[in-house]
Amino acid sequence: MGSFSIWHWLIVLVIVLLVFGTKKLRNIGEDLGGAVKGFKQGLKEGADEKPVQQIASDTVEGEAREKKD
Repeated sequence: MGSFSIWHWLIVLVIVLLVFGTKKLRNIGEDLGGAVKGFKQGLKEGADEKPVQQIASDTVEGEAREKKD
């Protein structure tokens, strides 16, 4: 009973195509690809920002300067 043969997977693929149709499967693939692309872009933008501790210290220093003036 180990893994399925190639024929099992081909039959499953044909059944999935018959049930969902190629148009729905293509739309699902496009949506999934867009989600992955957006996630990668979000990670890239997050790496470009300052760390939270640095932002907090900048804010505290800025407030202290404003109070002195």
